[in-house]
Amino acid sequence: MEASKIDIIETVMASKKLQAKDAALLLKNASKVIAMKGKKVSEFDIEKTASTDAIESMLGPTGNMRAPTIKVGETYLVGFNEEIFSREFG
Repeated sequence: MEASKIDIIETVMASKKLQAKDAALLLKNASKVIAMKGKKVSEFDIEKTASTDAIESMLGPTGNMRAPTIKVGETYLVGFNEEIFSREFG
């Protein structure tokens, strides 16, 4: 994040296990989710409610939210992909 000159406003420790209900709450104020797992990138447009697929894309195999989860404007970026980060953070 420092290399891209991104200001971190809030950090949540990994020991705080955020799950599906937490992901759904986060998405109430979101317009888009970009979930990245290696080269696989899935984008979800969030309208009035978040789809089950969008919420599931934010969770790892243990059922906890994946890291990093970053909010940029009304978009959540979940996971990491160099190409997407370069596009979003220029």
